[in-house]
Amino acid sequence: MSDYPSIVLEQAVNQMASLPGVGRRTALRLVLHLLRQPEAEVEAFSNAFSRLKKEVVYCRECHNISDTELCPICASTHRDHSTICVVENVQDVMSIENTGQYNGVYHVLGGVISPMEGIGPKDIEIDSLIERISKGDISELILALPTTMEGDTTNFYIYRRIENQKSQIKNQKCDLRITQIARGVAVGNQIEYTDEITLGRSIVNRIEFKG
Repeated sequence: MSDYPSIVLEQAVNQMASLPGVGRRTALRLVLHLLRQPEAEVEAFSNAFSRLKKEVVYCRECHNISDTELCPICASTHRDHSTICVVENVQDVMSIENTGQYNGVYHVLGGVISPMEGIGPKDIEIDSLIERISKGDISELILALPTTMEGDTTNFYIYRRIENQKSQIKNQKCDLRITQIARGVAVGNQIEYTDEITLGRSIVNRIEFKG
């Protein structure tokens, strides 16, 4: 027998509990809160998520989320397009933007190399990064990946890919600068959970990446 007085309520709780970090008690509390709200407000809530899935796309250049084919950062004429900051996910883009210390563009990998989880170089956006660099006009590549074993593995893989293909990179006579954010970000920390002051200093005081 179900613990809930309504099958519809139970289904709503199940859906809410499927979200990361939301237990069944929290899910029930949120669903009951929505049940008490005016119908128009609940419909607006539902429509927002429906539009999110249907209308939000990934930028064709950097893979950040966007409402348009080219995200506002990549489309901006005020950004330094010769500098690319490589990050794991879109949350990291938001975190770095909040520091106000960076004016270049980004490349979102969508993950890091993790053999334990079955994630290899082909499962994330490394090939498209190499393609962007191969077009030339990139003076610096900032590696802003998590300070974890997986992040370091991905950093090294990208570095080796670039070193092995330098002869094929147009307009880059071995002068592409590869840097990584300073280790003011504690080892093992995720970028999105780092405070803005520390993250901002890490961007400003970035160091040369040594493969």
